[in-house]
Amino acid sequence: MKLIHGTAQHGVGTKTGSRFTGTVHAYLTMPATDGVTINTVTFAPGARTYWHTHEHGQILQVLAGSGFVATEQDGVRPLRAGDTVWCPPGERHWHGAAPDSCLTHTAISLGTTTWAEEVAAEQYTAPVTAED
Repeated sequence: MKLIHGTAQHGVGTKTGSRFTGTVHAYLTMPATDGVTINTVTFAPGARTYWHTHEHGQILQVLAGSGFVATEQDGVRPLRAGDTVWCPPGERHWHGAAPDSCLTHTAISLGTTTWAEEVAAEQYTAPVTAED
C-alpha cells in the first residue's frame, strides 16, 4: 500500500506546448505507480489536450465546469461536472474545456500515454454529437 497525503502531493505545473493547446494546470495527485498515474487537471476556456492514446485505457472524472471529449469514431461529446468517461486501450481521443468555461477533471491513466498531433481548430469546433 502507498498512502499519499494531500500535503505531500507534487504541486501544480502549467502545461503548454507539445501536449496541450491553451493554458492547462496539472496537479500530480499520484506519481506513476505500477503503471497508473493520477492527475487533477484544470483547462482554461478553449484549452485542450492533443490527440493521444493510453496503453491500458484512461478514466476521466469531471469535477467542475464544462467541456468536450472526442474520438475519431464517436465525434465530439459534451462533458459536465459529474460525468465519468472510459477511454479504452488504444482509443485515439482528446479532451478539454468548452470555449466559454474552465474544465477540471481527474485523469486516471493506465500504462503509457502516446501523444500525437494537435487538435485542429475545425475538430475542436465540430458540432457536438448527440448524447446517448
